[in-house]
Amino acid sequence: MGKTKFDFTGQVIIATGAAVGIGRGAAQAFAEAGAKAYLLDIDDEKTKKSAETIRDSGGDATFIHCDITNSGEVKAVFDRIVSESGRIDVLLNNAGGFDKQLTVAETDEEEWDQVIGRNLKGVFLCSRAAIPTLMAQKCGRIINMGSVAGQASMTRSSPPYSAAKAGVHAMTRVMANELGEYNITVNAIAPGTTATDRVVALRSEEQRKQIGALSPLGRIGVVADMVGWILFLASPEAGYFTGQTVSVNGGRLAV
Repeated sequence: MGKTKFDFTGQVIIATGAAVGIGRGAAQAFAEAGAKAYLLDIDDEKTKKSAETIRDSGGDATFIHCDITNSGEVKAVFDRIVSESGRIDVLLNNAGGFDKQLTVAETDEEEWDQVIGRNLKGVFLCSRAAIPTLMAQKCGRIINMGSVAGQASMTRSSPPYSAAKAGVHAMTRVMANELGEYNITVNAIAPGTTATDRVVALRSEEQRKQIGALSPLGRIGVVADMVGWILFLASPEAGYFTGQTVSVNGGRLAV
């Protein structure tokens, strides 16, 4: 988790898309800092293993299967978490991604709907499910995973992914405005290309090197680069920080 010390003892953390990558890294870091972590994903095998790894290290982690694009399933899962734990302190809307590099002309309607569903609708459904509990508590954090692709044009990426992530950034501002009076902060992180399992599978080593060369720091991001920001946004020190998108891209895009 790094040298900076965070303390989330007694807090309940929900991380979507927690099977691998940033979601898994964040869930593990929160658990190491004392939180009870709920790992949500549709990849049962990988997420169960992630939760087991956290527990083997002394952390408190529970895996729950959840399709974040299914409203009924999302409601049932969040109802279960509140019933078991009595509260929600941090919701990390991390699930998303895309599997195909396409142009607009190459994108069919099914691909559009699937990618928008995973990256934008899921944020809406999970946030909507958590908000009543957060409002009743009069405290909490929502952290949304955006992308540099939602801030600038990316060569050979995914049109619905870029559109969805731009929507996540806009929705972050809307929710921050709606929930501020309840002492709930809502922020987004916009990672540059990060060496997650999905990105390594999607982009060749040569592509990753070329993208990294566009950054003043000369490399693409790693999971730890994003996890530190997630923990900060969930911490007491970030209590007066809301409605913002933090672009963590190594200087590739300076906004």
